[in-house]
Amino acid sequence: MSQERLPDSPENPDAGFGPVVLDIGDDVGAVIVTMPIEMVGMEIDIVPSGADLASYDEHDGHDEHGHGHGHGHGHGHNARPHVAVVRRPLPDGRVIPTLVYPEVVEGSYSLLVKGTDDVVMDVDVVGGQVTEATWPVT
Repeated sequence: MSQERLPDSPENPDAGFGPVVLDIGDDVGAVIVTMPIEMVGMEIDIVPSGADLASYDEHDGHDEHGHGHGHGHGHGHNARPHVAVVRRPLPDGRVIPTLVYPEVVEGSYSLLVKGTDDVVMDVDVVGGQVTEATWPVT
């Protein structure tokens, strides 16, 4: 099956193609969210649930290891970490749009579209486990 390739990005032209390495254990888990196809390319912030969103810098909090594959550590001291929605291949040949936060400290988190303060969903992360969720469709 041929895969449609997204335009190259200067950050990581191969984001979304191939396996994702999850660095979990002890108090660190991961989050995988199945996304609507129309959101491919959008960026989604992750912040601790109940966080004062006004306390975050407006600086770009791109993850350090390429869109969609980062640890969620922002460049700014208090920037919102985020990853992009990308198409990811499944072993059965299907390709689905997802978010992957491969290294998240245990706790409750809110997800919001980058550039907004509107929490769309919350997830609970358990250390050593992968939290799977589906983005709500309105």
